[in-house]
Amino acid sequence: MEARDPELRKELDATLHARRELGEEYESALVDSFLEKVEQRVDGTVDRRVRRQLAEQQMVVARGARPAQPEDSNFGERFGFGILSMILAVPLTAIGVVNAGFKGLLVTWLGIVGVNFVHAVRGQGFFARVRRRKSEQDSDWEV
Repeated sequence: MEARDPELRKELDATLHARRELGEEYESALVDSFLEKVEQRVDGTVDRRVRRQLAEQQMVVARGARPAQPEDSNFGERFGFGILSMILAVPLTAIGVVNAGFKGLLVTWLGIVGVNFVHAVRGQGFFARVRRRKSEQDSDWEV
């Protein structure tokens, strides 16, 4: 559906013309009718786009490749992990300080930073290559 759809423009003109002829008492019925036509048009456009995307994904899968995922598709996972580690950092820090003083604080935070670092780079560099190589080996089965 284009921003300036000529058919929809004609429908709007006809609705406005009918409103002038029929009067204000029919205004809500005319508006409802026009909005139904707009909704049908939007639904048709969305259906076509969804069908097109599904067909593209099926073509990619049929060719044996994986569908493209957004670059930052695991943002929610990383964000949640960071929030969880900050929540757990408070009691872990308290336990470390009470039991071992400054050394406990240092060990606790080195552990928190280390775990978050490993989680952050898990999808990049060496770890991604190892995972990619393993998934390629698993999918190269000969029949």
